[in-house]
Amino acid sequence: MSVGLLAVVDDILTAALKASAKTAGVVIDDAAVTPQYVQGLSPARELHVVWRIALGSLFNKFVIIIPLALLLSAFAPWVLPFLLIIGGTYLCFEGAEKVTEWFGVHHAAGETESRDEKKLVFGAIRTDLILSTEIMLIALASLDPDFGIWMTLGALVVIGLGMTALVYGAVALLVKIDDIGLSMMKNTARRVRRTGARIVAAMPTVFKVISVIGTVAMLWVGGHLVITNLAETIWHGPYDVLHVVTHAVEAAGPVVVWVTDTAMSAVFGLVLGMIVVGIVLGVSRLLKRNQTESVSH
Repeated sequence: MSVGLLAVVDDILTAALKASAKTAGVVIDDAAVTPQYVQGLSPARELHVVWRIALGSLFNKFVIIIPLALLLSAFAPWVLPFLLIIGGTYLCFEGAEKVTEWFGVHHAAGETESRDEKKLVFGAIRTDLILSTEIMLIALASLDPDFGIWMTLGALVVIGLGMTALVYGAVALLVKIDDIGLSMMKNTARRVRRTGARIVAAMPTVFKVISVIGTVAMLWVGGHLVITNLAETIWHGPYDVLHVVTHAVEAAGPVVVWVTDTAMSAVFGLVLGMIVVGIVLGVSRLLKRNQTESVSH
């Protein structure tokens, strides 16, 4: 019996490892997006906030995503693409909103969330829900259909735990690396002190780069989600254009194909996100105007 159990565990771990490899791109995006949510916090609160977001990510995966994905894939698989379109559109909206902030457009909700830790954590968990959904659905699609419900569940649990530990472990290290630099600056060895000073001096630039990467990641993942799932449901247009362009550059190699796919998905995501931002801003201004008029009356 123990031999059989070990064989089952080995099968689950092997399947989880293979499926995890296909989610690597989204995992990198998740790790790039999350540090944005702890910028501006006091150093004493950074790890606490990362821990709360990680717990929220586990809740997303094990209470919402995995049960819902298994149920829908068994009884209503046609619903999943529509959910991913909605989630991808939201990511495009968040990414486009950050792009407009680079050009001086301030969004009141974003400013409130940056001051309110609870809203900040909620915003991070909300974004994680979408990214984690794609990770788990890619993993689910990569598993053998004949694997069985319990083996599939076991593999998804391993993937969920592993990806959460990987992403938020990396985020925790990233947000505390400046403290490591400060500690090194107190070392008696001159070379160590200089290295620590360089680390501290570099961190503002590192976080700016991460912010840009995180925003591009939102647009890329969101745009790709919408394009691929629109093609599976109601509209092939964007996917056909993407396919034609990537097919045209195939001779240049897989790296060029990937870069082209990523760039076009990000541009599509930015355009879609800007449309949603415009709609949201228009509705918000209309509601404020009506509220002002009602108060004046």
